[in-house]
Amino acid sequence: MSPRAGLTTEAVVDLALAEIDDAGPEALTLAKVAERANVAAPSLYKHVKNLADLRRLIDLRVVREMSETLREAATGREGADAVRALADAYRAYLRRHPHRTNALATAPNETDSELSRATHAVAEVVFAVLRPFGFGHEQAVHATRCLRAAVHGFAGLEASGGFGRPEDVAESFEVLKTMLVQGIETYSEKP
Repeated sequence: MSPRAGLTTEAVVDLALAEIDDAGPEALTLAKVAERANVAAPSLYKHVKNLADLRRLIDLRVVREMSETLREAATGREGADAVRALADAYRAYLRRHPHRTNALATAPNETDSELSRATHAVAEVVFAVLRPFGFGHEQAVHATRCLRAAVHGFAGLEASGGFGRPEDVAESFEVLKTMLVQGIETYSEKP
């Protein structure tokens, strides 16, 4: 194989994400990424240390994409409308990229300051959306965790084909959003 001109770390991450999107995270290998890049596998070591480093870069990219997705969804919205928009944006992202669920599910190692900052940026978007509900910091953390767990869980189950009944999944998601908004409103009234 001849080296591919212009191969960068960003391009390697793009190719790795394409592999994950096509075949799932468990299928990712440096050999498959090298094949997509039309280079020999050792050529990738100019851009990533190893497969673990590549997976970290993938997680970083996915978390940053989610942060931007949620920020765009929340812009110009407030209260229940903003909560619904966040839920819709999160679900839409995972519907487009169902194999990226794991990148959003694990808290980063706190020694990885770059990934930690990116993950905290996602939480900050949600905290900003919840601010009008009058939560203190601790309440905002609990509400954020619940919102994330509900939407991520729903989207993850949907992505894996976990809803086998014939009732409309989109309607179920509308019910979930209603329950989340009502729950957040009720929780905000708690002293």
